[in-house]
Amino acid sequence: MGALTLTLVVVFSIFRFSNAVDNIALNQVVRDGETLISAGGSFELGFFSPDNSSRRYLGIWFKKLSIMTVVWVANKEIPVTDSSGILKVTNQGTLAVLNGNDTILWSSNSPRSARNPTAQLLDSGNLVIKDGNDDNPENFLWQSFDYPCNTLLAGMKFGRNTVTGLDRYLSAWKSSDDPSEGDFTYRLDPSGYPQLILWKGSAVRFRSAPWNGVRFSGFPEMSPNPAYTYDFVINETDLYYSFEPVGGSIILVVLNPDGPMQALNWIDRTNDWNIYSSAPKDDCDSNGLCGVHGSCNINRSSKCFVKFSGVKLPETRKSWFNRSMDVKECEAVCLSNCSCTAYTKLDIRDGGSGCLLWFGDLIDIKEFNENGQEIYVRMTASELENDSSSKRNKRKWVIVGSVSSTGIILLSLFLTMYLLKTRRQRKKGTMAYNLEVGQKEDGQLQLFDFATVSRATDNFSFHNKLGEGGFGLVYKWYVARWTRNSSEEAVKRFTEFKNEVTYIAKLQHRNLVRLLGCCIHDEEKMLIYEYMPNKSLDSFIFGLIL
Repeated sequence: MGALTLTLVVVFSIFRFSNAVDNIALNQVVRDGETLISAGGSFELGFFSPDNSSRRYLGIWFKKLSIMTVVWVANKEIPVTDSSGILKVTNQGTLAVLNGNDTILWSSNSPRSARNPTAQLLDSGNLVIKDGNDDNPENFLWQSFDYPCNTLLAGMKFGRNTVTGLDRYLSAWKSSDDPSEGDFTYRLDPSGYPQLILWKGSAVRFRSAPWNGVRFSGFPEMSPNPAYTYDFVINETDLYYSFEPVGGSIILVVLNPDGPMQALNWIDRTNDWNIYSSAPKDDCDSNGLCGVHGSCNINRSSKCFVKFSGVKLPETRKSWFNRSMDVKECEAVCLSNCSCTAYTKLDIRDGGSGCLLWFGDLIDIKEFNENGQEIYVRMTASELENDSSSKRNKRKWVIVGSVSSTGIILLSLFLTMYLLKTRRQRKKGTMAYNLEVGQKEDGQLQLFDFATVSRATDNFSFHNKLGEGGFGLVYKWYVARWTRNSSEEAVKRFTEFKNEVTYIAKLQHRNLVRLLGCCIHDEEKMLIYEYMPNKSLDSFIFGLIL
């Protein structure tokens, strides 16, 4: 009787695996040489050896492709040294890989038990453990898609569950014949506004830049296409990127042992994989190559320079974002906070919406020929005028007002022409720009002499000081002599007059307060604008939202 039972078991095993089953139940096993094949025939699970290796691993690979392409490995850290390995479903509702000595080399985990645990290989390439015939993905006890190796498949959620803390990321093989974890990882970083980051150990090698509603801004080639659709989800519980093929396309993303991330699609005509996207692509994709505020252009012999449009957005781990703001509000918030270094639209669709702010250094900006983004950067004088270091020791005081972008451009042209004129006159031994109070130049800009400004601010008294920014000091003055109604103005004292005007013009600020006039006296150059009472804008904005 015992011999008959043994014979029936052997016959059943041979019959079962010769008919391409896709699942095993409690205490059933998959031995080395046997496989599970998904219902649609797309994927196969079994033991394999990488190229130039005799070690055995349990893995999943594409069934129908002519090139062996492994997409997931279970016991990647501890291989089976011979052909004795088995995969089984345990009484605890988990999967386990064992060797011939019944030593567990790898096992899955499960947050809950099941009466009738079953392991099944789905046609998506996802290996799942479920209770009986419960096919609801929300009820799966475990799934390999939550624990990817070096490959991202269609339907995977590449990112985090913010409730459970589950982090789905890619880790490269150590080498082409060793699937144990190597030096490189690729994951969605949730710090600030999320972005994809390629790490080598603890060092950032590449980052995708943030999602802008259409693509990650570091991938200008990423756009709607007939091969696959993609999405980025960010809500109260989930934070992930995913994609789905269209029309039978076979798409995957793989992280290679030497670091490059490659997006591949299978070409039936050539029976081979085609690389349609990769990162890093070139030297400019090396994180922070140009340093703080630097921008990299691979088409130039000198790759690093400052630019404000058509770029990959900077590092966002120290950023702040708001989805409901418009671009004007975003600009106002950035201008009102001295720590804000740059801002841009959070979503570029339909004219743009939302607000993304940077605080601190701007790292890893890259220029693109197409599909780049605009960013408004608050620059220092040293970055705007690197060739004028010999002039930086001269004292220049400026009283600056916020005017419309058109007015600023006209003002910049006027001041540039005026300074050129006065410099020529100075060379001839004349001082032609000490003007009386109330005198106007070209009927537009009110000009004041230095003595008037000095008296109005009580010789730039500390008691009249309103504050200071990155370019100088700000004073309040009181004038009752040049107009019928007494008025208060704010005076800002700068060390880099030309740089400040150029900076404002480049950023194209909107009209905030009216420009009243200026004063140019010897080496002192100042602008005067209306005083805004009731504290600074940041005391209202940042007291509420930051």
